[in-house]
Amino acid sequence: MRNVTLFLLLLIATNCNKKPATVPPETATAPPNIVYILADDLGYGELGVYGQTKIKTPNIDALAQGGMIFSQHYSGSPVCAPSRYMLLMGKHPGHARIRSNDEWGDRGDVWDYAKAVADPGLEGQRPILTTSYTLGEMLQSSGYTTGLIGKWGLGAPLSDGIPTKNGFDFFYGYNCQRQAHQLYPKHLWKNEDKVILNNPVVAPHEDIEFAAGADTLDLASYAQWQQEDYAPAMMQAEVLGFIEENQKDPFFLYYASPIPHLPLQVPQEYVDPYLQSFGDEAPYTGSKGYFPSRYPRATYAGMITYLDAQVGEIVEKLKSLGLYENTLIIVTSDNGPSYTGGVDADYFNSAGPFSNAYGRTKGFTYEGGIRVPMIASWPGNIPPNSRTDHISAFWDVMPTLAELIGTEITTDIDGISFLPTLLNSGDQKQHDYLYWEFSGYQGQQAIRMGKWKAIRKNILEGNMGIELYDLETDIAEKQDIAADNPELVSQMAAIMKEEHQPAEIERFKMPALGD
Repeated sequence: MRNVTLFLLLLIATNCNKKPATVPPETATAPPNIVYILADDLGYGELGVYGQTKIKTPNIDALAQGGMIFSQHYSGSPVCAPSRYMLLMGKHPGHARIRSNDEWGDRGDVWDYAKAVADPGLEGQRPILTTSYTLGEMLQSSGYTTGLIGKWGLGAPLSDGIPTKNGFDFFYGYNCQRQAHQLYPKHLWKNEDKVILNNPVVAPHEDIEFAAGADTLDLASYAQWQQEDYAPAMMQAEVLGFIEENQKDPFFLYYASPIPHLPLQVPQEYVDPYLQSFGDEAPYTGSKGYFPSRYPRATYAGMITYLDAQVGEIVEKLKSLGLYENTLIIVTSDNGPSYTGGVDADYFNSAGPFSNAYGRTKGFTYEGGIRVPMIASWPGNIPPNSRTDHISAFWDVMPTLAELIGTEITTDIDGISFLPTLLNSGDQKQHDYLYWEFSGYQGQQAIRMGKWKAIRKNILEGNMGIELYDLETDIAEKQDIAADNPELVSQMAAIMKEEHQPAEIERFKMPALGD
């Protein structure tokens, strides 16, 4: 009852602000359920409501039409693990423990897929600390049942960094990002138990070999990379089951889908419609990193449409249980689109108004690497067909949900609640600036301050120069105007110095920044 009371008080306070509240008093009967859907490597321009014309996303587009589109939302980092860390901890990368992907290689041959299948001691990434206060723990303490389904990437199976020790009552999916480079894996994890799937071990990260004399234009030649138990389908069954089992009490469902991250794998029925519209295409014959695909463009589009269909099933499940009207749904992505493994970002204009080129998407702090789509829906509360230019980032999600449910965060965070923007009610606080740093891809720092974007790259090679862009006139970051604005560049340099705390972990240190 305490949580319900706090939620009611929050809504009453909201009604007293200058703008009229959009939440009718009669709907404020219980804390809302929260469904946070995180796509993997979904580009800013890959949804219909963000301008995509080739890939069909009718269910996500419908959510947007009934809710709010964020045009200036940013991920926590340009790659997987640190982005998820910022989401769960409410911190920006300069204050983070996990600042890049870290495969924890001192354990042994962690990149040998088959060995890691057999030995969980080789699986997973460097763990977060159990002393950390996560988004899941915050919601648990407020009476929410919490579930994580999908990809974790923040602590190996035999470590204390697993989801069930860090704020999640239920977990199902990939513990390890490397294992997620196969969407027909040999196993997934359910809580702390290994679940064996009906798939053979077919390892990525090895040189691809077709059978002798195989015709790479024949779909049958690709059969070995299409198995039986498709991980996203297994996860969706758990998602729908979690909603069903927890319908009587408030729940938080964090669905960290592994798609459209490579490899290019999706059931053929999602490929065929795009073959009709795209026509025949050259195959992607694979590499040491990713599996081949007979129809790479159609498969990639099919993966995104598959995810969209899953969103539609989630909405229908919530409606069938009478939960939809009191459920906040957020759909977003962990970073920008990929540039390898058969992905054709130019064909789909995956980064939207930003550059699709290598060095400007995933792995980099240019807009195409960190600005991501975000859609929020909560019928009767978030204004339908609305759009906001509010500048926000992953570390804002934690304080937003804290304000939503009427709880306080007792640890230091960098986020600011965007709940007033969601509800179109009250005064929305603004960031003075957003700050990123990333020790991967030769080391980077970035700042978004109003219309200005500053980037420092190749830090590990000794570069301390700063690029400067005016996003109002140059959203694609083509014209570096640093030379014309020395005072502003000096200000950006001072912020970069101030916001960088020395990295705890050796792998994330950048000596040029004083680490």
